[in-house]
Amino acid sequence: MVLKLQIDNYCLSYLSEGNSSDPTILFLHGFMGDLSEFKEVIAILSKQFYCVVIDLLGHGQTRVIDPKTDQDDYYTIQSTANFVIKFLDLLRVNRCFLVGYSMGGRLALYLTIHFPQYFCRTILESASAGLQTAQERSDRLAKDQLLAAKLEAGDLRLFLENWYQQPIFATLRSHPNFAQILEQRLNNSPTLLAKSLRNLSTGMQPSLWEKLPANKIPLLLLAGELDPKFVQINSQMQQLCKYSQLEIIPSCGHNIHLENSDLFVEKIKAFCSYSCR
Repeated sequence: MVLKLQIDNYCLSYLSEGNSSDPTILFLHGFMGDLSEFKEVIAILSKQFYCVVIDLLGHGQTRVIDPKTDQDDYYTIQSTANFVIKFLDLLRVNRCFLVGYSMGGRLALYLTIHFPQYFCRTILESASAGLQTAQERSDRLAKDQLLAAKLEAGDLRLFLENWYQQPIFATLRSHPNFAQILEQRLNNSPTLLAKSLRNLSTGMQPSLWEKLPANKIPLLLLAGELDPKFVQINSQMQQLCKYSQLEIIPSCGHNIHLENSDLFVEKIKAFCSYSCR
């Protein structure tokens, strides 16, 4: 059952499974995902952990209460991080484990670095620390602005079909549930997805690379063997962060938790097998 919680001007949708007295894991989905993203993983982990997953701003059923006050800067990584922290406070979660996939992984790293008191350990799946130079960020933002315009003006199904033609999703396209994944993505609002793409873009996000050496929260970096771009990115992140370990997941591309959910669960259980108090 989807639960609702008002935070500022937003009605946030979330799900929780498991015993609230068990250690908490907060899950953050990727771009165009929603709170169903980790369904298979949570079904297993909820036997041992209290699992919480939310619809991030611009996704799923999370909506602004008064559309007239819906501002673009609400969707930045800084504002979204503050939104997540307010959510944890309202749930009275003082410390938890954190799992983030892709866009949600970038957000998870930002949260870990800026709000370390809330998190015991963080798992980053196919994530990055952003782009290192102003030129890279400018180039990426320009591309994402064009994509956002296509989202607003075109057919969402066609946009999704084109999006998943990217090489990083090659193995996901052969997944037996890929058609169902596409159908779930269609539940999103193209207008709100465009807001998220413009403002939570890697091009808008401040670089976190220079902050990695000072991070003391243990990080588990997961990258798919068939996703060479993110294998390279995460290898560089691991070298910079003393409190991190890198796991390359065999026969997987960008979306590890769907392509090999059993192994993904194993990695989380092993990494989170200690008290989070």
